[in-house]
Amino acid sequence: MTPPPVVEVHGRPRPSLETWYVVPAGIDDPARPSGGNRYDRRVLLGLEELGVPVHELRAGDLATELAAAPDGAVVVVDGLLAVAAPAAVVPAARRLRLVVLLHMPFSEADPTLARAERSVLTAAACVMTTSDWARDWVIRHHGLMPERAWVAAPGVDPAPPAEPSPAGARLLCLAAVTAGKGHDVLLTALETLVDLDWQLTCAGAVDVEPGFVAGLREHVQRSGLGDRVELTGPLADAEVAGALAATDLLVSASRHEAYGMAVSEALARAVPVVVTDVGGHPEAVGAGGVLVPPDDPDRLAAALRRWLTEPAERERLRSAAARRRTELLPWSATARRIAEVVDALNPVGPWPVSPVTTRPRTRP
Repeated sequence: MTPPPVVEVHGRPRPSLETWYVVPAGIDDPARPSGGNRYDRRVLLGLEELGVPVHELRAGDLATELAAAPDGAVVVVDGLLAVAAPAAVVPAARRLRLVVLLHMPFSEADPTLARAERSVLTAAACVMTTSDWARDWVIRHHGLMPERAWVAAPGVDPAPPAEPSPAGARLLCLAAVTAGKGHDVLLTALETLVDLDWQLTCAGAVDVEPGFVAGLREHVQRSGLGDRVELTGPLADAEVAGALAATDLLVSASRHEAYGMAVSEALARAVPVVVTDVGGHPEAVGAGGVLVPPDDPDRLAAALRRWLTEPAERERLRSAAARRRTELLPWSATARRIAEVVDALNPVGPWPVSPVTTRPRTRP
């Protein structure tokens, strides 16, 4: 009989039991890229590299997928799926060692989801969040026991530094075009900067909220920004890398962020960021950029004007981003964190591990 694979956790080898990982059916759909899908895929690859045996299940009917796992199995479920199907998740949690991977607290942005989210999270054996902020939020708002809430922050891929332009005029917003991502606030801020040289590329899905996108396009034309603002639609991974390599500044007026993978992806290339002070954004930014209040186009415009008109400010932020680049953790660290959780739920008996991330929470 072939012995089970061995995973080394905390420097000590031990046999690993099989794990089930339930992901959205469209996890690899190039037309609908998302931070959550990229996170799931990178963690799955990382677990395989660590030798953790994982069964990937693509959810059609979540109840059916959960029924495929044997009693007592460790099952990781993408939080988007879990919160949408409490009737399937809560009963399954009675026979499975269920881990809900909560990419963001959905009820923070949509309070109507609070009851469903609370029932799922409190039924789970463990909840994984992507930031200290998100962990604290679910503990406070859902009464989650702290020892059952963990953090596995997103990693980054190594990338060469972007080559900045002298004027810093190339701006990039990397997000689905939705109200929650605050593109309307960003355009309002940029309307006050028409006396300056800049170009904005908005890269992200444009079919999630068609009405909002239509209003945004009308806003662009009405304000005379048609030759300065481009909505590209979703980009493939290679195209995202190219866009980041060719930008000077990442901007985001997002109203809700559990972490902000676009921020860390920019900083991995030493690209500075000007983003809103919401959710887990400060953890992603560290000292590598500027935080501004959400829904405040005047403060956002002021930060962008300083960037565009003051060479010393551009140099300061570029130096800060270059330092932050050296602090970011790779995806292998994220996968190892998930492996620790799987190991802790292993019925053979867990090794003692801390439920709190080792990444410090910093502000610029």
